[in-house]
Amino acid sequence: MFGLSEFAILLVVVIAVLAARKLPELARSAGKSARILKAEARAAKEGESPDGERRHPN
Repeated sequence: MFGLSEFAILLVVVIAVLAARKLPELARSAGKSARILKAEARAAKEGESPDGERRHPN
């Protein structure tokens, strides 16, 4: 009937067809997450002095 390779190909095609409607939403979500992570990393970097110690906001 079906071999393992045919089953794997069929599974990939089915997942691609079912996930096609969600791809734009997933891409937007990934973009938002990347922007948030970048902003947090920038804020953390600005909060440290050149020698690596944290500055105290006064």
